[in-house]
Amino acid sequence: MCRHLAFVGPEVPLARLLSEPEHSLVRQSWEPRRQRHGTVNADGFGVGWYADGDPAPARYRRAGPIWGDLNFADLARAVRTRAALAAVRDATVFGADGEAAAAPFAAGPWLFSHNGAVRDWPDAVAPMAAELPPEDLLSLVARTDSALIWALVVQRLRGGEGLGPALSGPVRELARAAPGSRLNLLLTDGSAIAATAWGDSLWYLADAPGQRTVVASEPYDDDPRWCEVPDRTLLTATRTRVDLTPLKEAPSKEKKPRE
Repeated sequence: MCRHLAFVGPEVPLARLLSEPEHSLVRQSWEPRRQRHGTVNADGFGVGWYADGDPAPARYRRAGPIWGDLNFADLARAVRTRAALAAVRDATVFGADGEAAAAPFAAGPWLFSHNGAVRDWPDAVAPMAAELPPEDLLSLVARTDSALIWALVVQRLRGGEGLGPALSGPVRELARAAPGSRLNLLLTDGSAIAATAWGDSLWYLADAPGQRTVVASEPYDDDPRWCEVPDRTLLTATRTRVDLTPLKEAPSKEKKPRE
């Protein structure tokens, strides 16, 4: 459905992450190696990055394929950062909301991406949407399953939850409400990364402690240090540590008998 990548580490040009590697995210837009659903990611792309001293990330997003954007190469060559999140999109519903539906989504210091699809969208998750505050529903950035998931995650982040719980809670609830959904989520605040593997591929690359950590849908090169994340797993990472926690589906809610 999509390919995405997040990075924290020493300052590098965006091109070092997104376009220079042999199997970079740019190449994955037309030739992914481990994508389980879909073949071409040409329905939009985006990159978000952090500048030193500014907690709010910048973004560059477009509705078309990344290879057709004449400005991206210059941007990727010139912009340097210590943290980034980028994605190329294969839309579940072609043309839905254009650029607004392209990850990364952003709020405050956070960047977010969803690789997958909610099954039986939107009917299966209507009860979950109804539990959101009306102002959150009215301010959804796009009419897509990814935008709703982002609203669920933001609600938890603003409530004080950490990156990992803010992802794992909605994944369990969505998997219960819409079995068979693919819910690979990716989130960063510029210093840490959280991700879920649920229905599609997820890998990470960690250098020596204190150096870079990259989390991606698939490896961007053939470095043997890439590690695959097992399905139904929560990953949390910083520059110095990567932790993997098994995810279990939330138990079904018992219906109270009528009196």
